[in-house]
Amino acid sequence: MSTSTSSAAPLRLLAVHAHPDDESSKGAATMAMYAASGVEVMVATCTDGSRGDIQNPGMEDAPHPKRDMAGARRLEMNAAAKILGIRQQWIGFVDSGLPEGDPMPPLPQGCFALQPLERAAAPLVRLVRNFKPHVILSYDENGGYPHPDHIMAHKVAVEAYHAAGDPERYPGTGEAWAPAKLYYDRAFSPERFRALHFALEEAGLQSPYAARLAAWLEADAEGHTPPRPAHQTTTQVDCGDYFELRDDALRAHRTQIDPEGFFFAVSPELQRTVWPWEDYTLVHSRIEAQLPEKDLFAGLR
Repeated sequence: MSTSTSSAAPLRLLAVHAHPDDESSKGAATMAMYAASGVEVMVATCTDGSRGDIQNPGMEDAPHPKRDMAGARRLEMNAAAKILGIRQQWIGFVDSGLPEGDPMPPLPQGCFALQPLERAAAPLVRLVRNFKPHVILSYDENGGYPHPDHIMAHKVAVEAYHAAGDPERYPGTGEAWAPAKLYYDRAFSPERFRALHFALEEAGLQSPYAARLAAWLEADAEGHTPPRPAHQTTTQVDCGDYFELRDDALRAHRTQIDPEGFFFAVSPELQRTVWPWEDYTLVHSRIEAQLPEKDLFAGLR
């Protein structure tokens, strides 16, 4: 079995995401920074994004996404990957959509979220064994937010991280390779939103985060505040110089991202002053780790 610690440079990073555009809203500045430094960065996109709605008012009349949403999002993904300087691989499953209603309708037959775990994870295990990442990035158990595809992306990433190094598992998907470290992304950490919220207020600017923070802090009828997040930040990557590239990559997903919307409410300059990091939780490591960290490859260089 090959292991990540036996490999020479270059270092390799694999980020597992549910849909095209998720890579640009979660950890994009980190990936751009590492790619610019010579790290080989790969995004695995689990689904085709075919059931996504048009989120950008400026694209509501565009014919391509109405005719072929998956095709439109493939072009958007290609553009975003070029902006970030990364490689990208489609894992090959169909978008599950986000069910709405009461009662909730069933998920569409054949979609990613309904796949048996081993069937869903096999293409990712193959990619891990082929690309040989030292580090894997994923979502937490809640998917970052509870979209069925995000939760499934978490499951397959964790499965691939633990299984890819075992030559007895997933036969026919390549030579075993054990990544050294598994991280969960904390793009929506309350600490970051709180810091940006107060910075905007101090600057006399309107904060888009007030409602979200209020929901997080709201007590129940008995006065209990919500529990602390299941995972605390262990690793902060200083990547503020790449916030503009991140924003450009987001805008490349034209069907999904409103250029006047939430993601662009705080200027990159103010973000660099207040919170110039992207936050992660080290969940598992096969090498000795000293926390807190400032580098996803700490212990591997």
